[in-house]
Amino acid sequence: MWGGRFSGEPDAVMADINTSIDVDRKLFRQDIAASRAHAEMLREQGVIAPQDAQRIAHGLDTILSEIETGKFEFKRDLEDIHMNVEARLAELIGPAAGRLHTARSRNDQVATDFRLWIRDAIDEIDASLAAYQRALAEQALAHAATVMPGFTHLQTAQPVTFGHHLLAYVEMAARDRGRFSDARKRLNECPLGAAALAGTSFPLDRAMTAKKLGFDRPAANSLDAVSDRDFVLETLAAAAIAAVHLSRFAEEIVMWTSPLIGFVRLSDKFTTGSSIMPQKRNPDAAELVRAKTGRITGALNALLMVMKGLPLAYQKDMQEDKEGAMDALAALSLCLAAMTGMVRDMTPDPDRMHAAAGLGYATATDLADWLVQNLKMPFREAHHVTGRIVAAAEKAGVMLDRLPLPAMQAIEPRITMDVFRVLSVERSVASRTSFGGTAPKNVRTQARKWLSRLGEKQK
Repeated sequence: MWGGRFSGEPDAVMADINTSIDVDRKLFRQDIAASRAHAEMLREQGVIAPQDAQRIAHGLDTILSEIETGKFEFKRDLEDIHMNVEARLAELIGPAAGRLHTARSRNDQVATDFRLWIRDAIDEIDASLAAYQRALAEQALAHAATVMPGFTHLQTAQPVTFGHHLLAYVEMAARDRGRFSDARKRLNECPLGAAALAGTSFPLDRAMTAKKLGFDRPAANSLDAVSDRDFVLETLAAAAIAAVHLSRFAEEIVMWTSPLIGFVRLSDKFTTGSSIMPQKRNPDAAELVRAKTGRITGALNALLMVMKGLPLAYQKDMQEDKEGAMDALAALSLCLAAMTGMVRDMTPDPDRMHAAAGLGYATATDLADWLVQNLKMPFREAHHVTGRIVAAAEKAGVMLDRLPLPAMQAIEPRITMDVFRVLSVERSVASRTSFGGTAPKNVRTQARKWLSRLGEKQK
């Protein structure tokens, strides 16, 4: 490839550290698509002869078929996917293959290939996130009125519904999809034609190439086109945030499936046993989702460190942009499949959830609100009175709705029997009708809206 300048062979270690074919072979479809577009544009511009362009297109089709059927031999001494394809093209069509590299460099070639690959990966992840949202929304609709405890500080706070809890993750996934969508919009500029760093003297039609590859436009600055990987960083940032959201839910599944809590049960499909303890049912899928978040966020940090000190333009450091990103996005896709499967598989225990919802004096806020609404107390005073009533209930060893009215009236004489209307967990959740609240009718409305938005027909 550069034999005109070099006369000696590289050291074996140099070959090992320099070779990237083991990783960038995954770009074969994108590399061949970009080469086809480049050759067609060169033909249209009169840079290469029509017959050479035809031979190149036929040869590229053959190579694509060979790779897809496993007949292609990838050679490590050819370093990367670009040179492997070009070398095989030369074997197939002869000297015409050498014309394909006119007016391009591996610098703009790899930047184009990787943008195409990242774009495809984003589209796949978006579809997976949508499937995850559908699974959550379906369960939310089914359990719009299933009462469970809501937590702050992992302490019982106020009753909510299981459906409301699940819809929180639907909203998170929606923002995740928005971040990936934004990243896709920004990456959708075509580097081809930037060449090594300065552009080229050949009369290219870069807009034509960009259009053929589905880009919105050609990249406007040749230095920037070949030397930045912010499109990978932004995608990895979106992936890291999405993975953190999945990890938070995975942690809840781990806790909920513990016999100590027992809110939900997973079937044999998403649990494993123990080699020594026959009774065990371990939520390993959820635990591994939680763990894989580390490698996804790690890939983002690793590439940030690669890029932080690089002057313009291309540096070989950027060869490290692919392995971590490919691994991270594959891990995220696997995590999404696992989480979607667990959501569809989980069976809640409404009785356990309901019993837990009443623990910890979870309707205390409802009592304080009743004092404000019915006795016209300032909220701070109502808060203080409610605290004293909770203390009395705790001392008596009963729940709030089981504390006798005289005991409450000993603290606040104006309290009437009407207060017991708001002290059950069902009344509590039903009263939270503000927009975004946990009232079952709100949850049903929101779940149906999401399912409609996601393409599910609802009765």
